[in-house]
Amino acid sequence: MTKPTEIPAAVRQSAVFLSEPKPMRRGSISERFVKCSKPGCACATDTEARHGPYYSLTRPMNGKTRSRFVTAEEAETIRTQIAAGQEFRKAVEHYWEVCEKWADEMLTEQNKSPSTEVEGRTGKQSDGTAKTREVKLCTVWSAEARDEEGRAVRDQGSVTYSAAIETAATLDVDEDLAEFTQRVEREATRRRYAEAKRTVVIGDGAPWIWKIADELFPSAIQIVDRYHVKEYLSTVGKAIYGVDSKPGRLWIERRHEDLDRGRFSNLLRAVRRNVDRCSDARKCVKYLQRNQQRMQYTKFESQGICTSSGVVEAGCKVAIGTRLKRAGMHWTVRGANAIIALRCSRLSGRFEDFWERRAAA
Repeated sequence: MTKPTEIPAAVRQSAVFLSEPKPMRRGSISERFVKCSKPGCACATDTEARHGPYYSLTRPMNGKTRSRFVTAEEAETIRTQIAAGQEFRKAVEHYWEVCEKWADEMLTEQNKSPSTEVEGRTGKQSDGTAKTREVKLCTVWSAEARDEEGRAVRDQGSVTYSAAIETAATLDVDEDLAEFTQRVEREATRRRYAEAKRTVVIGDGAPWIWKIADELFPSAIQIVDRYHVKEYLSTVGKAIYGVDSKPGRLWIERRHEDLDRGRFSNLLRAVRRNVDRCSDARKCVKYLQRNQQRMQYTKFESQGICTSSGVVEAGCKVAIGTRLKRAGMHWTVRGANAIIALRCSRLSGRFEDFWERRAAA
């Protein structure tokens, strides 16, 4: 198959033919013999006698059909020009065909390329394979400001992003940090994260996030995003009682209230009652137990600490989703990471610095 960047030989040959200048015209030549019927003329008495031949050129012009008489010598030349025009039209049609074939090959190549990027990776499809790749995003911001109720909110203009399709996994024998862990370290160093009087790491509860936090920021406070926990509890409630059922909504409201008010024992007990009949409840119990110390929301709020990762969720949307996840888009890892780098630089107020570094490299 021809690579998308290469022009197929058939396209080149057709383009060369079309680019050669030659006289041509549209229309047709007609040949006529006529009887004048004048007295004394042979055609008046001889039924076979005719005058001619007479030639006329008929052609389209401004939406109408026009005709004009031409000489016999002109008629011969015009026939050659009309034949050249007909050949040209056929060549144009052929050019369309080979170009469309080329375009189809490009689409096939584009659709094929992303599949090689997920080859051998596990995912959520029915056969256990992956159809997409995950972008990991690191966000750094400060939250010294307070809302009307005294809760911590992010400081205007303090948010920066760094993201890529990278792995956060390493083996115990690996001497180097994982790619994404190195990215987090670079962003933290750039923002002078370690110099802050108090540092916090907020995540959705995924174990690899806490592994990075333990490696890079062992003294930071670790918090599971409150809304992720509530979403998890809502999933359990719907699995137990059904979607949109009144008992389910009531159960979910009570569990959210337990979480907000720090009644962790009540929360864990309520979920644990359903482990025998609900697999989601069994998973949730393990999730809650594993992250209990990271869910002390009343304590964190009293210390003026953010307990939600809304800034990160917004970053996933503005930095990644709105640019890379539009209808019909397909990406290679290299291409996606290039666009992600530009998006993060622009949203972080580092766009000019990005190009200066590129120019100096």
